Order: sequence, then structure tokens, then C-alpha cells
Amino acid sequence: MSKKDASVNQITEGVIWKQLLIFFFPILVGTLFQQLYNTADAVVVGRFVGTQALAAVGGSTGQITNLIVNFFVALASGATVIIARYYGAKKRQDLNDTLHTAIALSIVGGILTTAVGIVLAPLLLDMMKTPDDVMSDSVAYLRIYFGGILFVFIYNVGSAILRAVGDSKRPLYFLIVCCFINIFLDILFVVGFHLGVAGAAIATVISQVVSAILILLALIRSSDIYLLEPKKIRFHRYLLFSIITIGLPAGIQSIMYNISNILIQTSLNSLGTDTMAAYTAFGKIDAIYWMISGAFSVSIITFIGQNFGAGKYDRMKRSVKVCLLLDFTASLLTSALLLFGGEYLLRLFTADPEVIQIGMEIIRVIAPSYVLFIFIEILSSALRAMGNVLMPMIMTCTGVCVLRILWIFLAVPHWPGVRTILMSYPISWGLTAALFIVYYYFNQKKFYKLHQEGKEDAAQP
Repeated sequence: MSKKDASVNQITEGVIWKQLLIFFFPILVGTLFQQLYNTADAVVVGRFVGTQALAAVGGSTGQITNLIVNFFVALASGATVIIARYYGAKKRQDLNDTLHTAIALSIVGGILTTAVGIVLAPLLLDMMKTPDDVMSDSVAYLRIYFGGILFVFIYNVGSAILRAVGDSKRPLYFLIVCCFINIFLDILFVVGFHLGVAGAAIATVISQVVSAILILLALIRSSDIYLLEPKKIRFHRYLLFSIITIGLPAGIQSIMYNISNILIQTSLNSLGTDTMAAYTAFGKIDAIYWMISGAFSVSIITFIGQNFGAGKYDRMKRSVKVCLLLDFTASLLTSALLLFGGEYLLRLFTADPEVIQIGMEIIRVIAPSYVLFIFIEILSSALRAMGNVLMPMIMTCTGVCVLRILWIFLAVPHWPGVRTILMSYPISWGLTAALFIVYYYFNQKKFYKLHQEGKEDAAQP
């Protein structure tokens, strides 16, 4: 590659579908290895400790940790949008001030979450009606996880910063290293030292410490226009306000998602340990889809953000269309994989025939509906990267979250069972997808017309 080619920002200049996939695949593989952190815990404790331990490392603990981590990552996504814009516009000082503010936010957020989470862990699990036979292990796992959540926050913010500037490869490399560390430590602590669920949690935290250190070193040793200098880590008030303004609606949206999911988990918990274990195992398999869709979401935020900063509005529009098509294709393939190979995948986590039967019932309800969610994921990410953060939150909270909550309280008591509980997913996705398609169509016409006129006015003498 020539120096001229190397200096070109391919996100703002290259062939869109090709650059999207080049950027997407490292994120996807990285997300796969990140998921393997907790999946390794589930496989090892499920196989070597038992069904109750499997329920303890997933189930309620998984919903609680997802709620907190996803909220913070969504909140910090405001920094991703701002950094992508500044990088596209080549504004070095503003970019680095945003970087230091984002890292400061992760440190403060991590410390506060650790303190509150360790104290409230038993209460949170009790509120979710966690069965008595898994409560002790669930509390132990959750408290240890909270003890290391600072490093989870630092890694997620740091890797988001790298992806915002177009580097999706190094976060992948770091995760591969740390995932193998986690698997090794899982086997050592659970199988070798017989530490049970606590051993799996300790292994995960140690791995996350390593990943946070690696991501910080990458930012500190940068030779690009972005650079982390530890002594400059602090809040810049106006940038913190901008990060929160963009990120808070996404954070609220994430909380509402997780609250509705927690209510679903609570309803499933009431059906017994087998159902809880089946849903835990399904959650690890279901993660295949969420990794793919989430990677496309991160990709479109970076593409929209950098092209917004570079003033390339037509390219923004085309990027959304290409991303939707790619995600649609991937969703169909994932649905087929789960429907035809789900039983074999469930056997990775358990040999219990009752658990496998329930797991397949869950798959048949949810997997065919994946294609509906892509419109919510991609269009909401695109709108957020364009600066439109309020309406995506309102549509998601109303269409997905409120509808699910109403379904749990109104429909499930009349027709109790796994299928009725989980029908809340396809119904809410279908309604919300329709809202996003209509809103995006009219909003993007207005947005692109406004900015195109702005470019023409600026070009006049």
C-alpha cells in the first residue's frame, strides 16, 4: 500500500460495503471473545459443578450485570459519537479532551458501582425471586463481579474510543489474549482448586483486569492524533455535558430494556430451576445474534460519526442502507442456525433432557424474529450518531419496554408458561421496528435536506 493510500481515511473515502465489513468483522470476533468470558464460566460450572451453578452464573446475575454494564456503555456511547466526529474533522485538541473525560467517567463510574453493587447484591437477587437453591452462589458470583467492574468499564470505554477512530483490530487482539486467560483460569480455579462459582467469577475479573491494562497502554502509546496522558485525565465540563446529552437517552433506553428483561427473567424463575437453566443456556447461544447485530450497530455509529464530521452526508445515507442489508442477511442466517442446530448447541451447556427441551421451545419463539430487531438496532444507532437521541429513546422505551412490561402483567397471568412469557419479544420488536422505519424515513429526508442546503450556502461567495 502506498503512503497516499495509507493516509486516506477509508471510512470516509473507501467502498462502503467493503469498509463496513472490514471494520465489522474485528468487532464481531472481539465481541465473540468478550462473550466467551461469561460463556466459559457457564460451560465449566455447568459441566463440572451442576445445574444450580449454571443457573447462578447466568440467570439473575446475568440480567443484573447486563443492566449495569449496558447502561454505562450506552452512556459512554456519547463519547464514541463525539470522538468519531472530531476524528473525522481532524480536531486534535477537542478529540483528546473528550478522550480524557470519557476515561475519567469510567473510573468514577466503576468505583461507585463497585461500592453500591457489593452492598446491594443480595437485595437485587431477592427482588428477582432467585430460587433459594441458587441464591448463595449467585450472591458470591455477583459480589466478586462487582469487585472488578471498574476494569470492565475502563475496557469498554477504551475499546469504544479505538473503534470510534477506526481501529477495530487491537480491541480484538486484546480480547483474544484475555479470553484464553479466562478459560485457563476457569479450569484451574473450578476444576483444579474446586472453588466452584466463586472461582469462575475470580477468573473473569482477573481477565478483565488484563484487558483494561492492555487497552490503556494502547491509548497511552498512540502515534495518531489521539493520545491518553494519565495526568490529564479529568472532566471537561462542556464535553461531559455533551457526552451525557447524547449518551443518557441511550442509557435510559438500555435500562428500560434490561428492566423488561429482568421482569421476563423473574417470570421464568417462577417456573423452576430447569427453566432458569434452559434460559441461561439459551442466552449464551442467543448471544450469537446480539454479537452480530451489536457489531453492525457500533460500525454504523462510527461510519455516521466520522462522515458527519467530514461533511459527507450522502455517504451517511448510503452507509445506513448498506448496513441494514448486511445485518438483514446475517440475521436470517443466524435464525436458521439456531432453529436447525439449537439442540446441539444446548448440549454444550447441559445434558439434562428436560432443560434441552425447554431451551428448544425458547429458540422456536425468539429466533425467527431476529430480522425485526435489525431496524431498531441500526436505525436508532444511525439517528443517535446524527445527534437525534430523544426520539429513538422514546420509541424504544414505549414500543419495546413498556409493551413487554404490560404483556408480563396482563397476558402472562392468564396464559402462564414459557411460550407466553417469551412472545413479548417478537410482538414488541415488530411494533417498534415499524415505528423506526416510518420515523427514520421522514427524519432523514429532513436532516439531509437541511445539511445539503448548508453546504450549498457555505460554497457561495
